[in-house]
Parts: sequence; C-alpha cells; structure tokens
Amino acid sequence: MSDFISNGWAWYVTAIVVFGLVYCAFVLIGAAKHKVVYDAQGNVDKTTGHVWDGDLRELNNPLPRWWLFLFIFTLIFAIGYLVLYPGLGANPGKLNWSSTGQLEAEMVKAKVEQDKIFAKFKNASVEDLARDPQAQAIGERLFLNNCAACHGSDAKGAKSFPNLTDGDWLHGGSPEKIIETITLGRRGQMPPMAAAVGTPDEVRQVANYVLSLSGSGHNSILAELGKAKFKAACAACHGADGKGNQAIGAPNLTDKVWLHGWGEEAIQHIVNNGKVNVMPAQSPRLSEDQIKIVASYVWAQSHPVKTASAK
Repeated sequence: MSDFISNGWAWYVTAIVVFGLVYCAFVLIGAAKHKVVYDAQGNVDKTTGHVWDGDLRELNNPLPRWWLFLFIFTLIFAIGYLVLYPGLGANPGKLNWSSTGQLEAEMVKAKVEQDKIFAKFKNASVEDLARDPQAQAIGERLFLNNCAACHGSDAKGAKSFPNLTDGDWLHGGSPEKIIETITLGRRGQMPPMAAAVGTPDEVRQVANYVLSLSGSGHNSILAELGKAKFKAACAACHGADGKGNQAIGAPNLTDKVWLHGWGEEAIQHIVNNGKVNVMPAQSPRLSEDQIKIVASYVWAQSHPVKTASAK
C-alpha cells in the first residue's frame, strides 16, 4: 500500500474486502435457512415452482452439508488470515509480515551461508583460486549470471565486447587490474578525430597507416602519407609506435586485435565518429569475495593453469 498516493485507496480496498466477506456470509446464512418444501398432498416439493414446456421444473435442493461446512471454514480462514496478515488496506496484520521483510530475512540467511563458503577463499590469491576447482566452478556460475550477456558464455566476447581469453587487455590483465575493472567498471571514450586529422582523404590515409602498424592489408602509399597525421593527432593516446596506453585504456593498434571491427572502413568510421564503450561497475551487485572469485575465473581464461584434483 506504500505506493498509493493517499489513504483513500487503503480504505477503498478495505471496503471491498469487508463487503465481500459480508456478502459471502449473507449467502451462507440464506443457504443454511433453506428448508425442504412440501406440496398440498404432503409430498416433498424440491422445485422452485418454475415450470417450462409443461413438465420441466427447476429444482431447489439445499446445499450438501459438507459443502456448507467447507463454506463456513473458508470464511473463518479468511477472517483469521486478515487478522494475521496484510489484506485490509494498510493494516499490516498481527504478524507484521511483508514480502519485503521476508525477502530481506532470506537474503540475510543466504549471506550467512554464502560467507561460510567464501571463508575458505578469503586469504587465497587470485592465482591460487584459479587452480581451485571449487572456486572456478563458483566463478564460472557468477560469470555466466553477471558477465556472459556481454562477454559471451565462453568469455570470447563479440564486436565491441572484449575477448577475455586472448591476453589483450586495454587496462591491464593483472589480477589487481581485473578486480579493479570488475569493481569500478570502465568507460572507454575516443572522441571524433576527423577535424583534427583533416580531410576525408587524410582520414583514409590515417586508416591505412593504422592497418600497417599490425601488418594488416593496406595501401602502402596512403599509409606513408598518413604517418605524420597519425603522430600529430593520435599518438598522444595510442603512442608514437601505436602500442597504446593501458593507463588510459587506449588500444594497442599493432596486435591485430580489433574490438570494434577490422578494415579501412571500420577505422575511418571510428576516426570520424569516435567511440564510447561502457562496462558498468559490478560492486553494487557482487560482494568483494564474489568479485575476487570472478576475477580468478577471468584471469584463468587467458592464463590456463592446471587445477587441483577435486576432492
């Protein structure tokens, strides 16, 4: 009832509930008073007196006793329920029960059980957890529930969603950096650079130079023409050698890993329009212990290790 904007709604609901109960009781009393009717000759007349087609009569038998008792029990149960639980408008009931309160109590209970499980992993390093089969099973489930929607169930990502299995990291792939990324999230932003680069032809030249950095197919003449423009407009973030800068999440352009698509057209599109990528922080959803387990699972995807035998 807390969502209602006035107490009038609470009284409205209360009135409907009370009217329903009173009406049911009225019907019940009427049914209980129903008697067997006799005709003038002393025979039992179980009809209402309505006759159709000459001899088709409407019967009016009393309710069976078991049905009547069930009706009475239903009314008593309803009244008892409304006394103990919320149902009469804003009245919380004698037990003060609420779905929110039950959820909170169940979450507290679940956290106690969860803490027991995570206690054994408390002091273990991410590398050690990557070798623990139980930790990896938990990490996989947490990953599938919270990360797979973007990175895929196999952690290999998709266009604009990083592949977590290839060892290529925009912000660094150390256990500490992975934990930081999961906890705080990331925001990658490349501003539109067309104005800084120059004409559309010069943008194309820069795109070919970027392709040349990774040894991808390119026009060598255009690439040579774009080299100076790249150093003037792009090197501040990607470095003069194009190897990027993990401190700001600037991609390495020399490793043939293309997060937003490969090819001259794709690169020109990003230079012209820029790109914003956001990974939301997971700390509101996952505890520190859970983040550590997920980080160990993610780290293990690009650092295959031999897990201990399950006991």
